[in-house]
Amino acid sequence: MIALSEALLSECDELGIKMAERIRAEIELYRDPTVLSLEDLVESCRDNLRLVLARLAGRRMPSEAPRRTGEARAERGVPYAAVLQAYRIGGRFIWEMLVDRSPPEVRDSLLLAGADVWAVTDELTAEVTESYAAALTARARVDGQVRATLLSGLLDDPNAAREQTWEAASVLGLPRQGRLVVVAAELAQAGELAMPAIEEQLRLRGVPSAWRVHRSHQEGLVSLHPRFGLEQLGALLESLTRGRIGLSVVFEHVDGAHAARREARLASQCLTPGVSGVAVYGQDRLGILLASAPDAAEEYANNVLGGVLDLPQADRSTLLETARVWLDSAGSSSEAAERMHMHRNTVRYRIRRLQELTGRDLARPLDAAELHVALECERLTAAPSRVD
Repeated sequence: MIALSEALLSECDELGIKMAERIRAEIELYRDPTVLSLEDLVESCRDNLRLVLARLAGRRMPSEAPRRTGEARAERGVPYAAVLQAYRIGGRFIWEMLVDRSPPEVRDSLLLAGADVWAVTDELTAEVTESYAAALTARARVDGQVRATLLSGLLDDPNAAREQTWEAASVLGLPRQGRLVVVAAELAQAGELAMPAIEEQLRLRGVPSAWRVHRSHQEGLVSLHPRFGLEQLGALLESLTRGRIGLSVVFEHVDGAHAARREARLASQCLTPGVSGVAVYGQDRLGILLASAPDAAEEYANNVLGGVLDLPQADRSTLLETARVWLDSAGSSSEAAERMHMHRNTVRYRIRRLQELTGRDLARPLDAAELHVALECERLTAAPSRVD
């Protein structure tokens, strides 16, 4: 085996061509010059042949050939199954060549050494697998960075030229116009995606999209179609994460992505902090107004509800909840009591106490309106200073 392997090393140039021809004959994909040129395949076969024969001859050589092959195939997008099939064909080619070239008197001993041939082939397969996976990971990282950069141009730059936005949309696999929507999903914690598999989930439904992480949100630009509209998108998003998710209104041209991104962010901030759900921009007009000016909203809540907000957490929560239910019940203590499973006198007592602490007479529509706005401000801002 050692002497035969040494002898065959001088024929690697010619044998590499034959191995390449065998691989191309059995794997249709390898015959496509747009996937892999014949010259590249021959070079790879020659390098791997030299490595296998050198190892069978007892030499230790660096694993550059299979690693180069794995990286090159991953970069060209050759399926992993096809790469492994090519290596199996190459291993069989080497074994058949060794059997054919060996003298009749040593063929029996060669059969016993067959395990060595397949052991070397397995080593090469493991090495090409490792390099292929590493190259794919690097490619995915770069591709992800490129896609995020292109998406940032659409979402962040209001002055981008139309040709620039159209080109970015084309590279991202998105239409220039159609039924488009921007999504803003709040991250549970820094560095952790709100919806790790969302792009693939949408692709399986025939919905193209592009995503990025920007500060506290995972943001996406999604192209809807008649069978998958805003309602279906919202239901899917809600099933994949427990955070707050905002959707912009549907827009027609990719040039509108910048304005839609702001809408999606504001829509997400209309939901109560710490509560999961999906909100579409425009559904809560007051919430949009308050989310647009969080500092002013917090100041307004403090001015109107200051006495209530100074209470211990349990008392504060009780009065705020009662006020919300009472207002939602059109000022009916009986209806509010029924909804809260308590006596109406308890509701009346709490409302009187609320009026004393806020200085508002809730029999006056203007005071009741001020209280409602203040309650919404308190809900949306959730200032840390108020957390006991």
